[in-house]
Amino acid sequence: MAAAVEFDLQEYLARQCERVHEALDRLTPPAPAEPRVIHEAMRYSLFAGGKRVRPVLAIAAAGALGEMGERVLAPACALEMVHTYSLIHDDLPALDNDDLRRGRPTNHKVFGEAMAILAGDALLTLAFQTLAQAQGLDAAQRLALIAELSAASGTVGGMIGGQVHDLEGEKQAPSAELLHRIHRAKTGALLRASVRFGAISAGRLPGAEAYEALSRYGEAIGLAFQIVDDLLDIEATPEQLGKTPGKDAAQHKITFPAVYGAEQSRRMAGEQLDASREALRPFGAQAAALHAIASLIVHRNS
Repeated sequence: MAAAVEFDLQEYLARQCERVHEALDRLTPPAPAEPRVIHEAMRYSLFAGGKRVRPVLAIAAAGALGEMGERVLAPACALEMVHTYSLIHDDLPALDNDDLRRGRPTNHKVFGEAMAILAGDALLTLAFQTLAQAQGLDAAQRLALIAELSAASGTVGGMIGGQVHDLEGEKQAPSAELLHRIHRAKTGALLRASVRFGAISAGRLPGAEAYEALSRYGEAIGLAFQIVDDLLDIEATPEQLGKTPGKDAAQHKITFPAVYGAEQSRRMAGEQLDASREALRPFGAQAAALHAIASLIVHRNS
């Protein structure tokens, strides 16, 4: 695993986040464009910082297949648009009712609930427009990307379905089966889609061996990401999280620590890291970025 140790992740993340930032700026309507307030609200959350995990995963997955060019950037940005839309809506009073996101007041606290709802809707819509117009990809690739993002964001095994299970779970006793059903969909589906986006942008459509291997990697880090998120909610400070800790317990959320305990949850995150490494074996040194990102996801403190 020398590649993961020697890889300069911080330099890689800085470079790729800059590329994503510049592409998002090009693809998102400028703040002065009318109606001005909606574009200000969209940009407020889209450029609030964040780790850009999903777009960087797409870029790294494409890189593992030898695709280092610009054609993965638009798909990567579409992922970030959908992720940001989900955060805006999650923070609304009707859902998680949070006042802080990435260390700043949440969108609805600044622009009001109605505009926050519309800003989320607009980012979701813009994501699909971005995929439909993506340059450097053929029609089959664009269609595969749209199908993948639709499924990962949707109601059957996707993000919205996971959110529904999460809300309903507040009224139920914690169970391993419900926990995994929630997070395979709510968090895991979009993270798996991120690496699949990289594969598709590099010309590997669903069914290809590389596509399936990267899917296994995405499933492993998706589960690990949620386990660590749940642990941080009970262990991290507001400054580390950039949002309010302790919300899961206060809202009776079904979490990994609630079902398995903190120590077992930490072990499970380590097991998923091992599974992600195994999935990347066919890619050799070209998967150095993906190895390093998986380690960061498991060992992060924010």
